Formats: sequence, structure tokens, C-alpha cells
Amino acid sequence: MKRAAFLCDSPDKVERVYGQGRREAVAGIVELYPQIITSQNFAEHAAVLPELDAVFSTWGMPLLAAEQLAQMAELKAVFYAAGSVKGFAAPLLQHGLVLCSGWGANAVPVAEFTLAQVLLSCKGYFRNTRDCNVRETRRDHQVFGGPGVFGEVVGLVGLGMVGRAVAELLRTFELQVLAYDPYVDRDTATELGVELVELSELFARSFVVSNHLPNIPATEGLLDGTLFVTMRPDATFINTGRGAQVVEGELIDILRRRPDVTALLDVTLPEPPEPESAFYTLPNVQLSSHIAGSMNDELVRMADHMIEECARWQRGEALRYQVTEAMLQTMA
Repeated sequence: MKRAAFLCDSPDKVERVYGQGRREAVAGIVELYPQIITSQNFAEHAAVLPELDAVFSTWGMPLLAAEQLAQMAELKAVFYAAGSVKGFAAPLLQHGLVLCSGWGANAVPVAEFTLAQVLLSCKGYFRNTRDCNVRETRRDHQVFGGPGVFGEVVGLVGLGMVGRAVAELLRTFELQVLAYDPYVDRDTATELGVELVELSELFARSFVVSNHLPNIPATEGLLDGTLFVTMRPDATFINTGRGAQVVEGELIDILRRRPDVTALLDVTLPEPPEPESAFYTLPNVQLSSHIAGSMNDELVRMADHMIEECARWQRGEALRYQVTEAMLQTMA
């Protein structure tokens, strides 16, 4: 049985993510060191560090220095029960370690959240509720109704783990799904049931546009006013990606000029928006506090994925959630 420990600078996150029996499940497949190792107490555990074959972690995984990795002479794998690994991955991969992430598990609630917003947007729910909250509008039967779900066009910006999960969920419905992703070929798009198009065409044709771009420098400011101005009448823009991918000043300008367009923003830059931001006052904006990803009861699913991945690793089977250096260039 492999020897492992928890390595995390946020022990409270370990307790939450590996709660509900998951910590015990880890102990069932490895010889688990009983204490949580952190950057602060790293030296105190010097005796056990050279014996570790693997570490488990979550949000709070430290960026390990070369001398720390040298102390962990037998370390072969890191199982990270959270999403993005960019803050600490490089030295691990350069050291030849296997790195696995719970990004697949974290994509599930984001996709579910997006699906709900897409379906409600097709029905015109968000604009309808605004109208219904005005007594005169409701009494005069002037409330807005969307076209409905059947046959409508939905555009997915990005086909990474989340975008693909959304595409899979949308298969259940009789929708036409467009997608933009320069790293995806047409054969893959066909397998996903989506039509690959250029970004400008996606914005112009879709009734609902949902952003799932990776958080990388190449995507910063990619979604600007030249795209938003072309959106269909009464269309909706959903952002569960990152605020930095949107030129928010230009989005605000379009939303002011086009009250028919709705923006559902789970992410902004910064988070929360500045106190004077128009996002707080525009009636066609719905803000949420970055809740699309794993939270509360959903957290342990990320631990489940990493426990299963560790079991596969020990059996010498193909891994499902391994991260490579090449993947870092296009991952969130």
C-alpha cells in the first residue's frame, strides 16, 4: 500500500472537501499520515517526508520549492481535489510527478448551473420577472415571453471541460448548439453534437451565449462590444468563465443602449464589482457571487474523483484527470 499525506495550507478546506467520510476513504486505499502537512509545519514532518509516495490536497496547495521536493524523494503523485492547478503545477510537472486534478468534478456543478440559466433564458424568464414586478406592466399583459427551448440556438464560447459538460447536458433538448474553440477540431465538435463557428457568427446567431473560456492571457478582453452589439433581439449573455475575458465597460455600454439584452454574471472583474459599477443598477443585469462551481455538498465530489484516481494510479490503470505541461497552456 502506498504511503500518502495531506499537504495543504488551508486545513479547514481539507476538512470540508474531504469531509463526509472521504478522509476515511483515503485512509482505506493508502497508508495515510494522520497529520495535515502545511508550509508552516513542513520542517516538523521531516522524518516522514522522504517516505511519501503521494499527497492529497485541495484549495491551499502550496507552491513547493526545489529543496522541498528534494526532501520528498519518493513522491510520485499529487491528487488535487479542486479545479485550477496553475498556481503550483509547474515545479511538480518539471519534477516528473503525476498530477491529477478534480477539474472534471468541478465542471459538473458549473454545467448544471449553466443549463438552468440557458433554459430559463430561452423562456425569457429573467426579463419576464422584471416585467412582472411592475404592477402596470403585468396588469396590461405587456410582460415579455421568450421564444422557448424548442429549436432555439445556444452558443458555447469554449469547449474545455465545462463547455463539453454543458454541451452534453444540452443534448437532452431539441436545441441547436454552436461553439467557438480554436483548439477543437470539427470531428470532435461533431462527437459533442455542436457546430463549430467563428466567434462573431456565434454571437450573431445565438439567442443565448454562454462563456466557458479558459482563464489564460490569450482570452483576456476577448469578448468586447463589437460582439455584444451584434446579439439578437432579447438575447442573453451568461458568464461563468472569468470577468477578465469581458471588456466590461463595453458590455455595460451595450446593456444601457439595449435593454432587451440580459446579462447573467456569476463572475466579474473585480469580484465583487466596484461599488460604483453600473452592474448594480442596470435592470438587465443579474449578478451572482461566483456560485457556479463546487460549493457546500458538492465539494466532496472532487474528493471522490481524486480517491478514484489514486486507486487507478495504484493499479497501474489509465488516469482520467491527469494534467500535463502541454495542457497548462489552454486550461483554466
